[in-house]
Amino acid sequence: MLSKLRAVMALACLPLVAEVRVLKNFTLIDGTGKAPVAAAAMIIDNGRISWVGTTAQLKAPAGAEVVDLAGKFVMPGIINLHGHLGAVVDMTQAADNLTAANLDKNLKTYASYGVTSVLSMGTDKDLVIAARDKQRAGRPGETRIFTAGNGFIFKGGYGGMVGVNEGVSSAAEVPAVVAKLAGQKVDTVKFWFDDHNGELTKMPFDIAKAIVESGKKNKLMVSAHIFYLDDAKKLAGYGLNGFAHSVRDKAIDQELIDTMKKNGVWQLAATLSREASMFVYAKDAPFLADSFFTRGVSQNVLTTLKSPAYQKAQAADPHFAHYPEYLEAAKKNFKKLVDSGIRYGFGTDSGPPGRFPGFFEHWEMELLVEAGLTPMQVIQSATKNSAEYLKAKDLGTLEKSKWADLVVLDKSPLENIRNSRLIDSVYIAGNKVK
Repeated sequence: MLSKLRAVMALACLPLVAEVRVLKNFTLIDGTGKAPVAAAAMIIDNGRISWVGTTAQLKAPAGAEVVDLAGKFVMPGIINLHGHLGAVVDMTQAADNLTAANLDKNLKTYASYGVTSVLSMGTDKDLVIAARDKQRAGRPGETRIFTAGNGFIFKGGYGGMVGVNEGVSSAAEVPAVVAKLAGQKVDTVKFWFDDHNGELTKMPFDIAKAIVESGKKNKLMVSAHIFYLDDAKKLAGYGLNGFAHSVRDKAIDQELIDTMKKNGVWQLAATLSREASMFVYAKDAPFLADSFFTRGVSQNVLTTLKSPAYQKAQAADPHFAHYPEYLEAAKKNFKKLVDSGIRYGFGTDSGPPGRFPGFFEHWEMELLVEAGLTPMQVIQSATKNSAEYLKAKDLGTLEKSKWADLVVLDKSPLENIRNSRLIDSVYIAGNKVK
């Protein structure tokens, strides 16, 4: 009887032993901003980091899986503070495309590129919230979901997605909608404040103010899509939490910087890759033959992007000549905010047609370096900083007790940010992504 009991106990312990994983002999870039640690090692127990140090100090638990990463570099998983999940198939965005199967495929694509968390900004159906809740009740094997749920647009105005975002027409409608979002425990409230170069109706300021105030009453963060400097200054004065894009119409001024500092407003993202996508497809984009890009898209996408008819249509956009100017303004304004001490994160606006999940996050990092940030600043923006904005205390850096969301690289991204593309493997909650 005793021998049978011991056998049962031994079997019961097997999964626990299998859940301990040791990584060793790599160079650690932990996301905190500290200098890289050579010959580093890490013990991962049940998805969390239980110890991190040097390989010389390592005492691997008996029975643990040991992974030798000699010559590799390890950094935290990328956190994208501005994406849109699951509603695109090839080059078509539609509410009907937002299915559980397409969402799952989208999350797996992000994960394969080392993007281990995404904040989906305002175009989500309830199924996205349900998927997030299921992840948080357990241990995800794909990219982690953060969501703004159903974002605010002005009825008939700019933003959102047809079939998802119905819009509001007055400030009086706002509190009930925010209360519903609070009940869903969204990770931020999102609203669009733009007129698409004067072509569409912009949300009135009283509605925007009501959204910010209702968010605060419900203890929710509030972020805004903005374009114009004057709008950004007024919204920052309301005390919202962050801007989801850079100001792009003109150079920012000290008034905006002072107001953002006073009210603790973050620049969540520069979305430089989003700006570049507005004009890059007017001819064969330089990455169309890059295997790092092509592995994440369908043949239908490649055919479309190479099509002379599609390229001609892109160039025929009445605002086409201004798009490169908007990109340069976004670069300069983001760099000025960073240099001024404004808190900043990382995001791309990836997800909609032409803004490709996974690839765009790596392109964004390259564009941020072009804008004047150091590789270390870029990595911190996409890891530690973004986790701090989300108040995700278990993510963002590779330290004891945190989730082991990490990317293993063949070369150092600190030497060349494009080395972020040389992905050997990705781990989410300590498990290797297939």
